[in-house]
Amino acid sequence: MPSDCLFCRIVAGDLPSAQIYADDSVVAIRDISPQAPTHILLLSREHIASVRDLGPADHDLMGKIFAVGAELARREGIADDGYRLVVNVGGHGGQTVDHLHVHMLGGRRMTWPPG
Repeated sequence: MPSDCLFCRIVAGDLPSAQIYADDSVVAIRDISPQAPTHILLLSREHIASVRDLGPADHDLMGKIFAVGAELARREGIADDGYRLVVNVGGHGGQTVDHLHVHMLGGRRMTWPPG
């Protein structure tokens, strides 16, 4: 765990967060700067910098992150109307924290293209 990684420090409990889910591989928190009425970050417990660093051994992790997202969408009441799962990769993709995470946005109609 890099000591300078914001999300590693949140996952470890060293920094406060509005945590709404945690298991052995995924932690979900409310985004501190929400871009939709529901904006949840699904974080990998393991420090993986980006999707570009994933390999075959990480297939189960990504499946778990998406499954947790689906469950949280049901709990949050946004599953039926729809929501967006976003993974930003690298600087041009909008990634600002080098730790694998997925944004779950919902509670309003999303537009396309996104940005």
